[in-house]
Amino acid sequence: MKGSQIQPLFDNVAIAPVKEDTKTPGGILLPESAKEKPQIGIVMAVGLGTTDDKGKTVKMVVKKGDKVLYKKWGGNEVKVGNEEWTILEQKDILAIVK
Repeated sequence: MKGSQIQPLFDNVAIAPVKEDTKTPGGILLPESAKEKPQIGIVMAVGLGTTDDKGKTVKMVVKKGDKVLYKKWGGNEVKVGNEEWTILEQKDILAIVK
């Protein structure tokens, strides 16, 4: 499945995690089990938004291409091509990284 084929629904966001270093500053290689789950990623696709309890449209704050900081254990992991992406609700995004 190609990334352009994924269209998140409502206020969901598809994020490709930024790859982390596999070495410590001292040069020690880290095994996969010792790595922390990424918290920074690139927004690959966004939903159209949602509505509040009064029926008013709540638009998306983030857009495709934004680099974001998101909750460590939020969302669902999905396989897109050869990559692992995370799909989560916009409220689980903590900040846009500039």
